[in-house]
Amino acid sequence: MTMEKRSTSTVPAPLKPHTVKAPSTAAQPPISDRFESKDSSEQSERIERKGLTERSIFHEPWWLNATAGDNWHVAVVKSGDAIIAEMPYTLIKGGRLWRVSYLPAITRTLGPVIKARAKGSSHSEWRHRLDVTRKLIEQLPECAHFQQLADPRVSDAEAAAFMLAGFNVSVRFTLRLAPGANEDYDWARLDYKTRNRVRRAAEHFTVEEIANVDAFVDFYESNLAARDRGNHYGSGLMRHLLNEVMTRKAGMIIGAFDEDGSLVAATTLVWDRSHVYYLLTSRLESAHGGAVSLLVWRAMAIARDRQLELDFDGVATAGILQFLAGFGGRLVQRYEFEKIRPDYAIFRRLRTQMRPRAKARSE
Repeated sequence: MTMEKRSTSTVPAPLKPHTVKAPSTAAQPPISDRFESKDSSEQSERIERKGLTERSIFHEPWWLNATAGDNWHVAVVKSGDAIIAEMPYTLIKGGRLWRVSYLPAITRTLGPVIKARAKGSSHSEWRHRLDVTRKLIEQLPECAHFQQLADPRVSDAEAAAFMLAGFNVSVRFTLRLAPGANEDYDWARLDYKTRNRVRRAAEHFTVEEIANVDAFVDFYESNLAARDRGNHYGSGLMRHLLNEVMTRKAGMIIGAFDEDGSLVAATTLVWDRSHVYYLLTSRLESAHGGAVSLLVWRAMAIARDRQLELDFDGVATAGILQFLAGFGGRLVQRYEFEKIRPDYAIFRRLRTQMRPRAKARSE
């Protein structure tokens, strides 16, 4: 497997010195210019969407086109001719009888995007967001199961609107780290165990950019295969999305390389106007545990160079939280909205019970 190696990582003394690649100076085009309509009827609304500057990268139409194809739609609220709110959602068949709506593959969060209330409005901001969210919810289709994890910028008001509309509202968490003033400041934020892991890893590995998407996906899938697992995102979708990300200069793939030049761990980062997201990571089963720590350290430097907050992509287990807490940061809540029809809930439960039996028979 051929790797293209580029920039390397820096770590504070007494770690081995490396050079840092200069941050990209290419300005992100305005959201309205990046909007890629799915049909000609949406093309006329490109300029109107200019005010919706709170979109995450996962809300961008090009991202949704890559991850959901033709299976995504968007609820829209207007004030006059101007769009003041939108909420993308998917709609797919979950079997012959059901329509369901979930997050697209590799898409971490969605939820409502709402423009702040107009100056002089008699409504407070929370009442404005509550009323607008109700209008978005009214446009959502009837489906057997709706589930969506919202961007952390979605507030209590939007959550209240979903609760009042009969959705189950729960809370999940991610860890976010504000950009440090400099490398020494970031180093001081690490706890001593994390600093030791990064220091030891830097003695054995260098961190370099991987320009070849296929190299990353092949590495990702080979590590899954070694654990007797498959890529549930789909190889084709992952390659397509990451090529879109690289074409738009909306992310970077970095890898930890051993002294003999072999890749031992790799991570994909993506970014928007406000955050760098630690999106996908993979490592050899035999890799030194500090290799991933070194990649996180490099991700902190990339976020610092871009003056963006680093999002560690959710807290799924206590072990992950303990690992990420060593880099500093703060817990941030993300609302989840879910509504499931009773008949579909029964169907899902029966299907879950039958799968182990079917697997046992096949073996």
